[in-house]
Amino acid sequence: MCEAFIALKRKVFFCVDAHTCGNPVRVVTAGAPVLEGRDMADKRQYFIRHYDWIRRALMFEPRGHDLMSGSFIFLPNDTRVADLEVLFIETSGCLPMCGHGLIGTLTVALQEGFVRPKRPGQVRVATPAGLVDAEYVEKKGDITSVKVRNVPAYLAASDLKVQIDPLGELSVDVAYGGNFYAIVDKQKHFSDIGHYTSLELVDWSRRVRKQLNEAHRFVHPLDERIHGLSHVMWDGVPLDTKAHARNAVFYGDKAIDRSPCGTGTSARMAQRYTKGWLKPNTPFIHESIIGSQFVGCIEQETKVADHAAIVPSIQGWARITGYNQIIVDDADPYAHGFQVL
Repeated sequence: MCEAFIALKRKVFFCVDAHTCGNPVRVVTAGAPVLEGRDMADKRQYFIRHYDWIRRALMFEPRGHDLMSGSFIFLPNDTRVADLEVLFIETSGCLPMCGHGLIGTLTVALQEGFVRPKRPGQVRVATPAGLVDAEYVEKKGDITSVKVRNVPAYLAASDLKVQIDPLGELSVDVAYGGNFYAIVDKQKHFSDIGHYTSLELVDWSRRVRKQLNEAHRFVHPLDERIHGLSHVMWDGVPLDTKAHARNAVFYGDKAIDRSPCGTGTSARMAQRYTKGWLKPNTPFIHESIIGSQFVGCIEQETKVADHAAIVPSIQGWARITGYNQIIVDDADPYAHGFQVL
């Protein structure tokens, strides 16, 4: 552990703030601690054990807010393997993977010159969930889109039952797309996200997640460090007739994703693939609660242990919104942030 870093009373973090299709991404470009580990999965665990206070300080109020998410960018252990390493943070914790976060992070890193890929238009990223390849489009110095070829996604469980009053009994699928998602499709006791308020969806999501985590154990079969259901996705009719589905994705304690959610889109494509609703090499236009869109695609069929799985891609865009120098001073009674639930 870097004792000198911890001993400092006043820590300064240099950030580039952005949003991906409406959802925030705070990219920490300087001030990150040195993380120990042979790969990003190990480094994630090291960060959680020793530096989670940084996540809380940068994500929670008064420096962040209930929807805040972000990332750290690092030079890779081996430049022959990856162009950069990324660690994801948000109000809910330190995620193995974050699709909207990676699109925003790469937009910032490429546009601001923090990374110079070996091959123009292509970049390889080491994430805690595994190595991820991405393609990007650059026009006149701006990164106009990023397409992420995500880690393999699969359907983990089908037709699990939860009782959520006042709705009644719900049937829920659970799929993995970099994080574990409960997917609530239209059914007898749930019609469409457009028929309910975001506050209702948040309340019900907390209960869905709690019931499922108490009744079942969700663990990635190839990496037990990735475990636990963290997100809940609710179905809706798209606003755009060209889109194939719409969602409201719950994360953290009271957040609804403003983007279509990258790992959620991956999980949903895996669910649809396994149920025979989506074929490989077919565009899947996924719409968020505010109408922004990701374009997904099943790039490859594969296996994750005994599960039929896919290699999904997600394409979207991000915009830089500002430059931020954040001070965390131990003399501040709210140095490590707070939440009002």
